[in-house]
Amino acid sequence: QVQLVESGGGLVQPGGSLRLSCTVSGTTINVYTMGWYRQAPGQKRELVAQVSSSGTTVYQEIAKGRFTISRANAENTVYLQLNSLEPEDTAVYYCAASTFRLPRTGSLYRYWGQGTQVTVSS
Repeated sequence: QVQLVESGGGLVQPGGSLRLSCTVSGTTINVYTMGWYRQAPGQKRELVAQVSSSGTTVYQEIAKGRFTISRANAENTVYLQLNSLEPEDTAVYYCAASTFRLPRTGSLYRYWGQGTQVTVSS
């Protein structure tokens, strides 16, 4: 059974940083595109960043210059470094795995984690 478990969320002040982790079990992430999504209350889930199996990264506008996605295949883990956080970044952050290369839609992600809450507030 494939499981994705996110961690690292929490409460942070505006301008602060967090590092989210997504540890995968039941499969190896080497062949998957890994993505981070987020969903704020009352909002649709939105893509934040992706990293392909070969290491190519793609960031959405909300993430460019502030967030960094990385993967550690040996650890079966994907990270999302969040810097310069703003209240608008408050959301549940989810990681997901896809066998498609950098898919643009969440429906092409096969496996999802349960999410980790990020709250940015003073």
